[in-house]
Amino acid sequence: MTYQPTRQEQADLRQRASRAEVSLTCEVRQGQRPWAKVLLHDISETGFRIDWRPGFDIGKPIYVKIPGLQLLNAMLRWKREGMIGCEFTSKLYAPVYDHIVRQSQIEG
Repeated sequence: MTYQPTRQEQADLRQRASRAEVSLTCEVRQGQRPWAKVLLHDISETGFRIDWRPGFDIGKPIYVKIPGLQLLNAMLRWKREGMIGCEFTSKLYAPVYDHIVRQSQIEG
């Protein structure tokens, strides 16, 4: 089943930086829960979409480890249809965004 964003999400996406489809394994954590490996599906300089994780709460921070980068902080904004949408607490620098996209192409 392919994920289809809602109309509001589509409008939000048009207003934000462009998104890149990626397929990259990363680790995520919310609160004191253990780190979990998930698949990063898309990313922009302002946010990303990953596989859904049981027990994660909307509106709470999550931490993301992407190979080769420092720990990234984000807020979980929505979850549905097996996906979680997150917004970085600080916009990614363009070179960091480019590195993530390139890394995905190498792994893919």
